[in-house]
Amino acid sequence: MNKVSPNVEEAIADVKDGATIAVAGFFACGVPRILLQGIINKKVKNLTLCCGCGPLVGARAELDALVKNKQLKKVVDSYGLDRSMTKGLQNPFEQAVRKGEIELEVVPMGTLAERYRAAAAGVPAVYLPTGEGSVVEKHVVTNIVANRKPKETREFNGRRYILEYALKPDFAFIHAFSGDTEGNLRYAKTARNFNPVMAAAAAYTIAEVENVVEPGKLDPDCVHTPGVYVTRMVSVPRIKFAVTID
Repeated sequence: MNKVSPNVEEAIADVKDGATIAVAGFFACGVPRILLQGIINKKVKNLTLCCGCGPLVGARAELDALVKNKQLKKVVDSYGLDRSMTKGLQNPFEQAVRKGEIELEVVPMGTLAERYRAAAAGVPAVYLPTGEGSVVEKHVVTNIVANRKPKETREFNGRRYILEYALKPDFAFIHAFSGDTEGNLRYAKTARNFNPVMAAAAAYTIAEVENVVEPGKLDPDCVHTPGVYVTRMVSVPRIKFAVTID
């Protein structure tokens, strides 16, 4: 089955207002920037973006556009804001979060990974020790006070664990270094990050791929995401850019 769409517009055609989208990447590494540009141009609204380790920090131009267009309702991430007060004052996303115009839910990175993994495995919730004794244990960490729901805890073998719910997005936007037309994907080194687990967790996965090849051209031992998890893919050029993180 050939899963290659002729362009980004067709690849994301069924992304509608109110969608929850997982966005992979670690800061600037492995971020699906062209798919993000696609939803900016599509002008879909009321979006929830579920991240992992700061991909929107590495895609600042795309994030600024999403904020300017008022397309975002919520962002879930472990790294959401600049570590500099000066840069924070200049950051439209941070200012929108501080004003309560966009919700930011902060989740530890490992907890996010496990919540995606649980969704991929069909597990509704898991008990995790991360955050025990901190604000993470008390309630959902968010700038919207009404959404700071208390969390359930339970003791196992003398240690307290926090109940965390599986995170299953409507779509996953992921970036791959190479992939065959049947959707089998390979990522480049640390660009793998959250891509495999998000691809498995989402109801529909859309991949932007730098190098598209015919079936059989990828070494099976080097396939990081099997094609069964991929709904559509689109061929994209490799983007060159520089990002400075203070």
